[in-house]
Amino acid sequence: MLNWLFILSILVLNLNTQGSIPEIILQVKHANSDEGWIRVLVFSDPKGFPDQIEKAMKSYSIKPKNKSIELDLSDIPEGRYAITAIHDEDGNGKLTTNSLGYPLEKYGFSNNPKVYFSSPSFEKVAIQVGKTSKRILINLH
Repeated sequence: MLNWLFILSILVLNLNTQGSIPEIILQVKHANSDEGWIRVLVFSDPKGFPDQIEKAMKSYSIKPKNKSIELDLSDIPEGRYAITAIHDEDGNGKLTTNSLGYPLEKYGFSNNPKVYFSSPSFEKVAIQVGKTSKRILINLH
C-alpha cells in the first residue's frame, strides 16, 4: 500500500510541474541614474504603441537600482507583444523631449532595434511569448 501512495504522489507532482507557467523576465539596463522611474509598457496590439499608457495591456513603474531593473512578466499570456521602456528620470510621467521633439531621457524597445528619426514599428519590436521561459533585455539609449 505504501508503494502505491509513493507512486501516486510522484505522478501528481509530475503532472503539476508539466503545466507550470513559463518564467518571463524582463531586464532594462543602462539608465542614466537611479533617479525617477523606469516605465515599462507592454502592448499586445499596434494601437497606442509605443507610448499611449491607456492602450497598453500592462504598465509598470519601477525605481531603478544600479541603473537597471528586473521585472517578472510571467503573468502575461501566450502571444505577440511589443515592449517600450523609458527612464523617466525627472518623474513627470512621460518621455521628456527638447523643443524639436528629440528625447532627453533614455528609452528602449524589445528586440533593441536601431532608432533613427522615429519610433520603430510594432512589428519590428514584437516578441513571441510562448510555453518556454524567456529572458528579454532592453538596453536604454
